[in-house]
Amino acid sequence: MTVYIIGAGLAGLSAAVRLAGAGHDVEILEAAAHAGGRCRSYVDPVLEMTLDNGNHLVLSGNRDTFDYLRRIGTASLMSGPDDARMAYHDVARRERWTIRPNDGAFPWWVFSRRRRVPGTRAADYLGLLSLLRGKDRPIGEAMACHGALWDRLMDSFLTSALNTTATEGSSALAGAVVAESLARGGKAYRARIAHPTLGAAFIEPALAYLAARGARVRYASPVKSLAFAQGRVSAIGLADDPVALTGDDSVILAAPPWISETLVPDLKVPQVFNAIVNGHFKIAAPPGLRPIVGVLGGTAQWIFAFPDRLSVTVSAADDLADQDREALANTLWRDIAQVHGLTAALPPWRIVKERRATFAATPEQNALRPGPRTAWRNLALAGDWTATGLPSTIEGAIRSGKTAAKLTLNLGRDA
Repeated sequence: MTVYIIGAGLAGLSAAVRLAGAGHDVEILEAAAHAGGRCRSYVDPVLEMTLDNGNHLVLSGNRDTFDYLRRIGTASLMSGPDDARMAYHDVARRERWTIRPNDGAFPWWVFSRRRRVPGTRAADYLGLLSLLRGKDRPIGEAMACHGALWDRLMDSFLTSALNTTATEGSSALAGAVVAESLARGGKAYRARIAHPTLGAAFIEPALAYLAARGARVRYASPVKSLAFAQGRVSAIGLADDPVALTGDDSVILAAPPWISETLVPDLKVPQVFNAIVNGHFKIAAPPGLRPIVGVLGGTAQWIFAFPDRLSVTVSAADDLADQDREALANTLWRDIAQVHGLTAALPPWRIVKERRATFAATPEQNALRPGPRTAWRNLALAGDWTATGLPSTIEGAIRSGKTAAKLTLNLGRDA
């Protein structure tokens, strides 16, 4: 049996690593000239340095992510603080504070005024339980979206996690994020960043792992069509070299939703997408800067300090995606300068706009996400846009690949 995986993003690579590691024949068909999809690194010609396309943050409790990294031997490349403390700076009010969650599952830190969000009471945090029950609805209908806890933590946290304006976001997806992070204690949500790059941690080692096990990757091979016969995918249409499937071959479709819906009849997929904007500034981070700072009251949402640059991420950034890049760079640099007390003029910069970064994590779009199983016996779906139970995240993408691989193995036994 050969498993053909369409797409070499994280979902496709996750499935491939699972299958090749179990001794199965794997071939990946990738439309681009490189692997990684929206999780990639590249040499930027303007800044003359290697950049990630985005500042992708994972949490220490992302079990499927770290299982994937252990399989390809790079779990040690994820670095971050030794605890879950997080620094915040309100640039409008010129206030700063740090929350200090405890490691254990029982959140005793919310009973300490010196550890919890300033201006909150321990009872305020009980409102998060409303995200863990009831039907999927906008967060603005599920919990109180006002007060110090919302303004100083949850609005920013949920907007970033969902890449959707928090009040409009899906309560079910927000509840899943809370259940897999905040509800499990600080040990589960220590922030982790790939060092030196996303490519070095997630992509190149996976490709090496696959090559060592005989898996093949065909780049610049966009799939134009899928042929179906007798309840199965019978052929994969490529521009110059169609692939005919034998009786026990399988396909995992791990392409973006706007491509997948053109290949599979009657496939329902999310139709609304939100942007993420990242700004990279070529300046050596002064000693002592916090690696990650949450920003309120400005344009930046998160500031990341790397040895050779300072970077900014803004989620749910559709309004920024249409702005002039230089004006946006100046705006973001003002936030960085205030947060870190810098007086330097605008350094060399690069603004990266990912206009369709993720599906809009609203209840309506969440309801359009298909599961991994399809009407065709040898076809499974993968991708962070499928029904993983999580918003569009690295953890969701990797989990979807794992699920599709398991389903494919079962389908292979049934064939």
